[in-house]
Amino acid sequence: MEHETLFPLLCETANGNKTAFAELYNLTSAQMYAVALKMLKRPELADEAIQDAYIKIWHNAGQYQRGKGTVFTWMLSIARYRALDLMRYHKVRNEVDLSEDTHSPVSTDESALSDAELQKLEACMGELEPSQRQAIHLAYVNGLSHQEVEAHMASPLGTIKSWIRRGLQSLQRCLSL
Repeated sequence: MEHETLFPLLCETANGNKTAFAELYNLTSAQMYAVALKMLKRPELADEAIQDAYIKIWHNAGQYQRGKGTVFTWMLSIARYRALDLMRYHKVRNEVDLSEDTHSPVSTDESALSDAELQKLEACMGELEPSQRQAIHLAYVNGLSHQEVEAHMASPLGTIKSWIRRGLQSLQRCLSL
């Protein structure tokens, strides 16, 4: 779906096509909201983060670079950074449990991922090394910065960045099969 659907819609969005932008929103907003809600724990903050993220996506669609990742990854990083900003501003970090979720590697609302997609994601997460899985979980689910993951895991920053980068590459390969 990524290459055939999201990329052309983002290109049209960059050209100011509001219909393409609306379709891009319809295809991605549930997943992006689920990530923001997981990070922020408060629906009103997740709504704000996603609204701000889509405004930024509308204004910066032409800046997307295919060689640096998928359209959805680019969009999700915008939402994630906005959620991090809101976490810092509202000081909700104290409400976030930093322990890794042992029940499910990634918890999302049911509308965000189908059962099959969630099972595949969980299987792919299960194939990662424990350090990679925990670093990705802390960064992308709990919304911690690399420096905060470093402090939590008591490992050097370069190692944390490598675990996250290699883990995400492994996930991307696994999910594309």
